[in-house]
Amino acid sequence: MSPNHEASILEWQAALEAGQTTSRELTILFLERIAAYDKQGPTINAISEINPDALHIAEALDRERAISGSRGPLHGIPILIKDNIATGDNMHTTAGSLALADSYASADSFVVARLREAGAVLLGKTNLTEWANFMADNMLNGYSSRGGQVLNPYDPAFDVGGSSSGSGAGIAAGFAVAAVGTETSGSILGPAKKNSLVGIKPTVGLISRQGIIPISHSQDTAGPMTRNVTDAAILLGVLTGVDPQDAVTGKSAGLAHRDYLPFLDANGLQGARIGVVRSGYLAECDEEEAALYEAAISQLRLAGATVIDSVSIPSENADWNSQVLYHEFKTGVNAYLKTLPASFPIRTLKDIVAFNRKHEARALRFGQSVLEQSEQTSGTLTDPAYLRQRLYDLEMSQRQGIDAALKEHALDALLFPGDTGCDIAAKAGYPSIALPAGYTAQGKPFGIMLTGLAFSEPALLRMGYAYEQATLLRVPPVLTEQA
Repeated sequence: MSPNHEASILEWQAALEAGQTTSRELTILFLERIAAYDKQGPTINAISEINPDALHIAEALDRERAISGSRGPLHGIPILIKDNIATGDNMHTTAGSLALADSYASADSFVVARLREAGAVLLGKTNLTEWANFMADNMLNGYSSRGGQVLNPYDPAFDVGGSSSGSGAGIAAGFAVAAVGTETSGSILGPAKKNSLVGIKPTVGLISRQGIIPISHSQDTAGPMTRNVTDAAILLGVLTGVDPQDAVTGKSAGLAHRDYLPFLDANGLQGARIGVVRSGYLAECDEEEAALYEAAISQLRLAGATVIDSVSIPSENADWNSQVLYHEFKTGVNAYLKTLPASFPIRTLKDIVAFNRKHEARALRFGQSVLEQSEQTSGTLTDPAYLRQRLYDLEMSQRQGIDAALKEHALDALLFPGDTGCDIAAKAGYPSIALPAGYTAQGKPFGIMLTGLAFSEPALLRMGYAYEQATLLRVPPVLTEQA
């Protein structure tokens, strides 16, 4: 098989099985592409660290394939992971922070253990918006004090999205076959749309959060970022499972799947009922993006969906705020830091704030107002204001929000334009899928998002795949080695 950084997981597996390539050759292909475009040429700067063992892992997996066959679709496939996901190996886990620049996790996260079990080659870690964009009010998407600024491969003038900026830009630029990002509110879906990718923000509880540097135990989840729906379905199935170390995964028992490929159906929009969300959400799009949204709605109809246009979410103008995140961040970060080796000097959020002040010139380009506000909370989750807001968020995002809109019109999913809709779905803990939906005249990617009820990933994948196959809109960016 000739080198093709755009090939899918199943295409690479067919080539590996046929002996047309090896995992070692595949890994070298992506390392060469990273060398050409990440720190020179367009300087995408998506990669924060290369796994020093990547080639050795690939060679071992080639040997295993020759002796006992393939473990499955990810066997020998290079995957990138966001640099807030712990690996118990020779790579750092830093959340993009200088305070954690010398930090090594004590063990693999659940997500990484699943990837290794599936035979993936952990190629490296991706840069991100520092602390998953929970550090300062005016932090640029894609910037971290440790890794610098990630650029959008379609045009450095375009927003790259955040906080899974490196995962999004890296896969769009062809630096690996797929990546894992994390999301609290829009951190997978946003960069997926801005980099013309498929991104899945799963139901909170479908994928374990153990070993992932947290923001909010109410909203955090990892998820796939890929160039097509099929790859997203494969990666999602690998990552699921009940984890005794993360209580939230218990509710996925009997609802999670290890293989989501059977749900992919090119005719999957026939009979589907989709509610178009407009109101304040469409106001965030410019004229060209609004036209692309209308084109996507037409395509859904043409593919057989019953489109209800438009649908209102009863609670869309509720008194939303981020107080839950401020309280949960301190609790979660302190618990994560406790798992690091005892010799590591940063043990609490207070230590991080102090470190940044001491190294202000390098660490505080945008300040740390969010970290400081979180540090001022009790860290015990007993505050009445926190408890009231958490219950309010659940009520307004679920029963009086998405549930009500879906129930009123007997819908399978809600359709949102561009980067909108992420917050209410995140507060509900409900799944969403972002899909490429064209480009503006300047070549800026535009995406749509489908959102459903908890554990409706099979339906979202079915509808997303049908839309993808009916449109085939994604075009890869053109990169040059000249700066």
